[in-house]
Amino acid sequence: MVNKLRLGVDVGGTNTDAVLLDISQGVIASAKHPTTPDVTRGIQQAIKDVIDQVPNATIDIQSVSIGTTHFVNASIERDPARLDRVAVIRLCGPFSHGTPPFVGFPLDLRALLQGPCFLVSGGLQIDGSEISSVDPCEIESACEEIAKSNVRAVVVSSVFAPIDSTIKQEEHVASIVRTALNHVNVVCSKDVAHLGLLERENAAILNASLLRYAKMTVAGFQRATRSLNLKCPVFITSNDGMLLSCAQACQLPVRTFSSGPTNSMRGAAFLAALESDVSKQSALVVDIGGTTTDIGMLLPTGFPRQAAAHHELCGILLNLPMPHVTSIGLGGGSLVRQSPRTGNVVVGPDSVGHRITSEALVFNGSTLTATDIAVAVGRASIGDSSLVENISPSIVDGAQKTIKAMLQNTLDIMKTSAADIPIYLVGGGSILAPDELGGVSRVHRLPHYDVANAVGAAVAQISGVVDSFEDTSSMSVPEVRKIVEARAIERAVSAGADPQRVTIIESEVIPIAYTSGRCRFYVKAAGEWDGFSAHVLLDACESEDESDIRPSPPGTEFPDVPCYLFPIPTKADISLYAPNVQDNQWFLSEIDLEWIADGCYVLGCGGGGSPLHTFLELREMVRNGSIIRVVDLAFLPPDAVVGWGGGMGSPEVSSERLLGKEYDEACAELWNFVGITKPEALCALEIGGGNGMINLIVAASKNYDIPVVDGDFMGRAYPTLHQITPNVFDESGKGSNFLPSVISSGDGNIMIMTRAKRDTDADAALRAACVEMGTDVGLASKPLKTKDLEMSMIANTVSLSWRIGRAIALARKQSNIGQVGRIVVDSVGGSKSAKVLFSGKIADVRRRLYKGHSIGEVVIAALTYENDDSSEAIEKFSGRLVVPFKNENLYAEHTSPDGQTIIKAVVPDLICILDAQSGSALGTQEYKYGLRVVVIGITAAPQWTGTARGMAIGGPAAFGFHDVPYVPLGVYTRPRSVIEEYGHQG
Repeated sequence: MVNKLRLGVDVGGTNTDAVLLDISQGVIASAKHPTTPDVTRGIQQAIKDVIDQVPNATIDIQSVSIGTTHFVNASIERDPARLDRVAVIRLCGPFSHGTPPFVGFPLDLRALLQGPCFLVSGGLQIDGSEISSVDPCEIESACEEIAKSNVRAVVVSSVFAPIDSTIKQEEHVASIVRTALNHVNVVCSKDVAHLGLLERENAAILNASLLRYAKMTVAGFQRATRSLNLKCPVFITSNDGMLLSCAQACQLPVRTFSSGPTNSMRGAAFLAALESDVSKQSALVVDIGGTTTDIGMLLPTGFPRQAAAHHELCGILLNLPMPHVTSIGLGGGSLVRQSPRTGNVVVGPDSVGHRITSEALVFNGSTLTATDIAVAVGRASIGDSSLVENISPSIVDGAQKTIKAMLQNTLDIMKTSAADIPIYLVGGGSILAPDELGGVSRVHRLPHYDVANAVGAAVAQISGVVDSFEDTSSMSVPEVRKIVEARAIERAVSAGADPQRVTIIESEVIPIAYTSGRCRFYVKAAGEWDGFSAHVLLDACESEDESDIRPSPPGTEFPDVPCYLFPIPTKADISLYAPNVQDNQWFLSEIDLEWIADGCYVLGCGGGGSPLHTFLELREMVRNGSIIRVVDLAFLPPDAVVGWGGGMGSPEVSSERLLGKEYDEACAELWNFVGITKPEALCALEIGGGNGMINLIVAASKNYDIPVVDGDFMGRAYPTLHQITPNVFDESGKGSNFLPSVISSGDGNIMIMTRAKRDTDADAALRAACVEMGTDVGLASKPLKTKDLEMSMIANTVSLSWRIGRAIALARKQSNIGQVGRIVVDSVGGSKSAKVLFSGKIADVRRRLYKGHSIGEVVIAALTYENDDSSEAIEKFSGRLVVPFKNENLYAEHTSPDGQTIIKAVVPDLICILDAQSGSALGTQEYKYGLRVVVIGITAAPQWTGTARGMAIGGPAAFGFHDVPYVPLGVYTRPRSVIEEYGHQG
């Protein structure tokens, strides 16, 4: 019979916790020990404290599981003694060359880690076919260069590597590298993270940089347990509550980065399950520490709800599995103050932190903290309660109300329905929480709450994950899902899970835009460790050669790497910043580009695709000396030729097969076809999303060296090519203002369409060809004359994007993100032109695919606010808002609490949904349950609203909503040109 004793350890910033537990009975012993500078020694002491409480415990312990902050701290602290430089070999063929490895890294970390990078043949298309085959000679040549650079780690990343289960390009290249460079660590990106090339590659780079340190650290963990006569396997806990063997942790240290919050929630789930009256259900876990409170949603599976697919850590975009956690500045050490003007009591966000035992009143200090309030009301017996007897009752009462309001408002944000939900309190600061909270069915004060993190480490499980694109043409989606789920279970069992106790904990089907017969499936299976499988891995890390884990001599590990010295702007910098306008031309800086990108995504109205990768390419060009110019239309002669176009295709493809030369090639082919060398300027097809910036790449001095006109042909984003303003002014209805059009795949396929029976036929035909050409193409359309654009082009939308982005940046720097809706409204012309339509949290998202477009609706529920002491009045909303979308948001229908409905905005007016926590725009693919959002409406340009044809092409009837009348949101305000405003300064 297999013994079920598990030992769990969690390393925190203040304490290292350890527990010994029986899986069937619960915690047998627990201990806290201060986290020591030598963290390994602290782990050893905490374990010793536990096993000393149980006679003969060492012979009954089945495993030791450790949650550690070692590796994320090394990255956050930018420690050159623990991080290695990394070379990257990217298999991409002609794609992604404008966004090389490290392009999105913070400058200091980039300078620390960047080694030689090679963009070579290889990569897959979304259907699994090769972009191009691997060229072994290219790889061998790269290895020769890497050998000269003295780097210790190499990342191999390939376009669509996670779906490459047959050709195995990454594995093939890795074997060549290991043969040529037997002294380096080699990491395949597909082993680290999921779909999303740049984010997966970023994660692989961070992972590779930590491998030497990981081997040393994990070997230290093993030695610490051996010194205590523990002969059981040692595991490390991962971001998603799963176990990594020591061998896996040595290879995948990046997967431990967020194990702390996950362990807290997993521990709460286990402790709650020991209570007879707690059933498996969704619950919120409230982990209150000394400085902050972390709140996460625990699903009925007992695992935390995951964060959005892409998120930022250490200043880098990653796509690792991470728990969705909201943090607020409330902890046991939070300062408590009363405003002399209003009498309101404020708690936090500043805190005495680990100094609480010397500074809090109950410890004979002089600072009033939240812990003092808990002792004063009898909720805790810590320190000397007589020292808080004379606190003013108004302060005690006010502090309790503030703490209650802080918790209730944050809990309401995290909930996904109006129904009451239980909460589980854990963490040493949980004494602060009241016994009753609005919207909460019951507050559970769990036993051993103060060591829940260590409990979570002890109960971590084994998982198997499948993230792939599957053929659904010959079988139904449910049938294919069952096959994929069986594959995930098989992977979990192979990794060491008990076959009798494996379950599916996540199963998602994601349609692929413009593609029929294929879907993306993401499935995760998990189960208890079987108690045997990891024994063979006991010595995996200790077998490493000592020279490989020894720190490099100071000054030898990082040769000179270019470091761009661009300071992070402050709020004063943003307020005083003036664009570089000379001779009626606006020369874009990287700050301009960042603000334009943020603004373009807002104007995308949920569609258009994220401008992030386009922005990164442009920023890299500017840093390398390229000049990018924007001009007003009046700058050009009346007969000047203006080219235009952008990208067409699926976001699922563009997130992997990053932009190559497909748009450049489409432009060159079209210009040759119509008999010009190049136009005098370029203009955006649509300002919303990535297409708002793609012309800046082609126009840059590095390429055609022509200006981009401050304007576009949509004023937003629309889902189809014929929904452009030049087509509004073409009464023929045959697309004569955008045909001929050319599309290019970027890897050899180019098609020209010269005429169509109907304008809608042109879009349908080009999209069908787009699917056959890789589901993402560059599109160039018929060049137009300046005089033709005076009526049809929507003017100054690049300027508008810049103003929106600047407003969001300023709101962030001023810590005024709560007012971001009003701030954006002001930036686009004020309350006569735009409105905050609603704010709340996403309560439901429904999606389906129809003729290549993402169709659905998002339901947003109003938040409740209690005891809100904000200095500025924030407009409160009630009821719910439903926003249907077809790639872009189409209308906003409000339902009041009494059941009355009203349309608050409808296309062609813009409906933009922002993340209320960051101010960033959200695309429809990013709508996720529980996100707190602000909905903004902006009045459309008169090119759409001023004519019957404009309304027929871009209004509600164009999307099948014939019974939804268009009522203007407000009065259109023409954006002010940046060139006009700043051209005469200086």
